[in-house]
Amino acid sequence: MPNSLTTPPDSSTPRRRVFLVDDHPLVREWLASLIERQADLTVCGQAGDASTAVQEIPRLQPDVMVVDLSLQGQTGLELIKQLQTLLPNPRVLVLSMHEESFYAERALRAGALGYVMKREVTSKIIEAIRQVLLGRLYVSEALATQMAGKFIGARASVGESPLAQLSDREMEVFSLLGQGYETKRIANDLRLSPKTVQVYCGRIKEKLNLESFTALIREAVRWFEQEHRGS
Repeated sequence: MPNSLTTPPDSSTPRRRVFLVDDHPLVREWLASLIERQADLTVCGQAGDASTAVQEIPRLQPDVMVVDLSLQGQTGLELIKQLQTLLPNPRVLVLSMHEESFYAERALRAGALGYVMKREVTSKIIEAIRQVLLGRLYVSEALATQMAGKFIGARASVGESPLAQLSDREMEVFSLLGQGYETKRIANDLRLSPKTVQVYCGRIKEKLNLESFTALIREAVRWFEQEHRGS
């Protein structure tokens, strides 16, 4: 029986169109190679940033987009929100290095239908694309259980990361602080004023119960290094 990942395309069946958004060319190349081996899928376009993706979507009309959250400039979360304003809007699957326990719900709230970790086996990624194309939610069993617990009123706060208190924009600022960005660069990247970034830093500091801006920077760097360890 042929492997589902290497089955040659069947010309009698239209292949569904996939658009890739990731700022790492090697990741896009790997994904494109994987997808083009599928009988039912084809890559119709690629982009390394959100603005290029938004420009290309009306022309290429993808059925599904595979989006990374860590993009230069506009983040993946902001891109997903923007995609919801397009008609028709393509379905979105997030493929990210970030832990699903923290980021997946944010992505789903933004409008994504699925979330897969980059460390997953290739068969899971293809399965996720196909499920999202059918309009079905795709998350891991562990995350589905966690989400179900919240839905039925379980104590969601027990063991939950303090970072869950942060808004999407606050989390973007926190992540950039962890990468060593100064206020001015964060403001430029997020298209905000430096004063607004400082306001966000103050809110983050309060929510995380940190005493100073130095403590905030230290915590952001620690978190970022932990998130990207081994990536």
